[in-house]
Amino acid sequence: MGRIWAWARILGGAGILVFLLWRLGTGAFLDGLRVISVPALALAFAIGVATTVFSAWRWCLVARGLGLRLSFRTAVADYYKALFLNAALPGGVLGDVDRAVQHGRDEGDVAKSVRAVVLERTAGQLVLIFVGLTVLLTVPSPVLTALRDHGFVVAVVAAAVFVAFALVLMACRSLRQGGSRLAAGVRTGLAEIRTGLLARRNWPGVTLASVVVLVGHLATFVVAARAAGSVASLTRLVPLMLLALLAMSLPLNIGGWGPREAVTAWAFGAAGLSATQGLTTAVVYGVFAFAAALPGAAVLLVRAAARLRPAAVVPVSPAPYGLAAPLAPAAPLASAASAAPVSPEMLLGRELARVGA
Repeated sequence: MGRIWAWARILGGAGILVFLLWRLGTGAFLDGLRVISVPALALAFAIGVATTVFSAWRWCLVARGLGLRLSFRTAVADYYKALFLNAALPGGVLGDVDRAVQHGRDEGDVAKSVRAVVLERTAGQLVLIFVGLTVLLTVPSPVLTALRDHGFVVAVVAAAVFVAFALVLMACRSLRQGGSRLAAGVRTGLAEIRTGLLARRNWPGVTLASVVVLVGHLATFVVAARAAGSVASLTRLVPLMLLALLAMSLPLNIGGWGPREAVTAWAFGAAGLSATQGLTTAVVYGVFAFAAALPGAAVLLVRAAARLRPAAVVPVSPAPYGLAAPLAPAAPLASAASAAPVSPEMLLGRELARVGA
């Protein structure tokens, strides 16, 4: 089942890209490579360093809240490796799976480490959803226009989502009181949400890190839009970019490519900007994100080289001439009665052997 879902994600992302190529041609994709300049790439890389460092700090906070050990230095290196694998491999989540499993093996609790990564990523998504919905519902954008034109449909969908959320909460409350394995899992999950995310020592840092990461992604999008030739104001661009970031959360992509390009092209076109420019902006953002994740490739190479390096052999110097190696301590005798008798000749032989005679 998991393999089928993985292939569905890959085929879904590929289908979106093929549709965009059919509708807008290859020019927008090629422009996304031609318009990139070295200063813009360097700026995007610096922003990527900041977002990765704060993401790793958020992971440390959540993992330590669950009782796992995780140093900040290790978290940064593992997060870079995860970003590179997410960008280089289909699906966009294999890097997070790798860092969760590797950390779990190091700590002896893979299940708890996986839950820590899930909570860490969920914290970032919750901040993105909250900020995104707030901006999209208050700042003029194609989304706000669509909401006004289809208010009844939106109200019905919102009511359905609210009812579904309420039912999920009720089901969780009833399961907490049961004795099944599912009930135990729900209780464990809720307890870890309280200690990993909502604890007083954790939630301010987790929230701050998530906000900084979101601002970093938006700043990278702005750099990409300027590189693509957009001169629109930030007030006009930010809602479109938040919509693109929300689309990136959809599990239908190839290394992050797919929904981001489709939604950005639609949003730019609906906002009165060029859909082709929107697609070019998304392509430039994808290149920036891949370049920012390249230190993860260095982490992979360094660790692979460390595993292949032969273990150092400590030389053992021979004993000086005339001296024998010390004898191992004799095992304690069980009792005087069971000890074998030792003759004087045997004792003399041992002494001669000890002094090298």
